[in-house]
Amino acid sequence: MPINPADSPVFGTLYGSDAARAVFDEGAWFGHMLDVEVALARVQGRLGIIPAEAAAAIAQAVTVLDAAELAASVRNVGYPVVGVVKALSRAAGPAGAWTHWGATTQDIMDSATVLQMRAGFDLIAAELDAVIAGLAHQARAHRATAMAGRTHLQHALPVTFGLKCATWLMPLLAHRARLAQLRPRVEMVQFGGAAGTLASLGDRGLAVMLGLAEELGLGAPLAPWHVCRDGLAEAVSYLGLVCGSLAKIATDIVLLCQNEVAEVFEPYVPGRGQSSTMPQKRNPIASEYILAASRGVQALVPLMQGAMAHDHERATGPWQAEYLALPQAFVLTHGALAHARTIAEGMVVDAARMRRNLDLTGGLIVAEAVMMGLAPHLGREAAHHVVKHACDRVIEGGALEGGMTLTDALMQEPEVARRLDREAVAAMTDPAAYLGAAGVFVDRVLAAV
Repeated sequence: MPINPADSPVFGTLYGSDAARAVFDEGAWFGHMLDVEVALARVQGRLGIIPAEAAAAIAQAVTVLDAAELAASVRNVGYPVVGVVKALSRAAGPAGAWTHWGATTQDIMDSATVLQMRAGFDLIAAELDAVIAGLAHQARAHRATAMAGRTHLQHALPVTFGLKCATWLMPLLAHRARLAQLRPRVEMVQFGGAAGTLASLGDRGLAVMLGLAEELGLGAPLAPWHVCRDGLAEAVSYLGLVCGSLAKIATDIVLLCQNEVAEVFEPYVPGRGQSSTMPQKRNPIASEYILAASRGVQALVPLMQGAMAHDHERATGPWQAEYLALPQAFVLTHGALAHARTIAEGMVVDAARMRRNLDLTGGLIVAEAVMMGLAPHLGREAAHHVVKHACDRVIEGGALEGGMTLTDALMQEPEVARRLDREAVAAMTDPAAYLGAAGVFVDRVLAAV
């Protein structure tokens, strides 16, 4: 029975994705260790460090890893590489004596982990692009859809739903750029031998490291990074940032779909988000699991950053701690992105409800606009005083219950009535006429997409 719900056949669809689990599956990791060992043999065979025929035999060996045998080896040794090398050597026959030549356990495990991360980043990049495309479509479609902007959960000024989508989208564009920038720093081969000197290979150590990097399609570090864990820590920190931005979207969706607001909803499938006792419920399940996954990933960031404190030339504990965090972080982030994609591509937007909510306060949401509009006629200080007095009367008159509007109250102010007619004042109190540069900002974000 899985302990982590991200690995569960029941909860796994909510806490992760099959694709990410396949990449970070334990069996896939062991398979990558074999890939690294075979690539090492090929390189050393080409360089004449081991016999070419031995390299060929190792490369062609059909290696079957026996789970029970491997588990027994790991329990005894503490690492899987000894068991993996033993199985490969056995499969290669006499040539197996040349396997793992000059390498150390961490070379193989770290390089295999990097291969997993490379595939994991491919998944993250593809899903991130899909979320970006979905939000870009919504921003474009709702560029001019006016809605109430809210600060401290209260009406502030009118905005557009297109601007809100563009605001959700903007950090994701930065994350796309960050991913392209960090991958060369993270996707580097590990090969340093017992203590990072490759002394067992004499003067051929660097050539083998460079050749192994090329063989695996990875970058070559300036020197072995056995105890330089910033790349792995950066990778998980990056995933924490992605999840933070997704959590912002999910938080807004949860708030917008409340019955009292009812402006935006997650796409509905019959039975999705239902309650066991309340038939009317359509809970924002995707958003809830984005928030849960985000908290999980962000809790793993300190673990990875704390694991950077490796002692001397090989760590006693921090290295092992990384494996508790790294696969989880990738799986949970990919799952969160999949939920975000569902929302971005299929959200249900009620523009009419947005307009009704804008009008809830009888025009108070554009009090700033009215003040600025009256200032040329009355002077700024006098305009502020008049509008404040009118706002107080609207609040006392119960705008939420269909009482006095801001236009009504302003027309009762002698200074206003003498200078402007009702039509001019009503135009000032139209929320859709006070959107500032919202459309321009949407266009700028879309251009960056």
